[in-house]
Amino acid sequence: MEREHPDLPWCRYADDGLVHCRSEQEAEALKATLQARLAECQLELHPTKTKIVYCRDSNRNGAYPNVMFDFLGYCFRPRKAENKRRGILFCSFAPAVSPSALKSMREKIRDLDIRRRTDVSMDDIARNINPLLRGWIEYYGRYTPSAITPMLRYVNQTLRAWVMRKFKRFKGRKTCAGQFLTRIARESAGLFVHWRGDPSDVFT
Repeated sequence: MEREHPDLPWCRYADDGLVHCRSEQEAEALKATLQARLAECQLELHPTKTKIVYCRDSNRNGAYPNVMFDFLGYCFRPRKAENKRRGILFCSFAPAVSPSALKSMREKIRDLDIRRRTDVSMDDIARNINPLLRGWIEYYGRYTPSAITPMLRYVNQTLRAWVMRKFKRFKGRKTCAGQFLTRIARESAGLFVHWRGDPSDVFT
């Protein structure tokens, strides 16, 4: 890329890479060139992951079959955005945490088996889970932070299920358990890293 295509912006992480082209024809030609170069190194482009994507937004509104791709846990696709200075909505080609990354995070939380750990305290759970949450929030919260809300809500739902198992007075009482956690979240917002915002509706 540096030798043959210095004018094309590109990036790579391990064996994943992106190249920005100015037209579909340029992208097709570059793809053929990369295939030939990799073959010289006894390598090949991934047959299903490799694709040409049209970065559709308010300035590029053509009709193409591929308008999204995943890269490093983010999904890049057309999204509604707001110009806050002018107060208008527009279409932006922007990243947010990918559905597959959200699924992986939920599976990680589920594997901790918090719902059944009635032998531990809430402080113990916080010490165990906060490093994970902090890393995810710092990484995936950089772009379109609202997209990780479903994962954070799942964490709160897991905590509510834990409360209902640990304390007999909350058995089968989902609303009361949620109110109990909401009160704790307001009184001890720093207990879990994702409680530092407004926790008023996260246990409903």
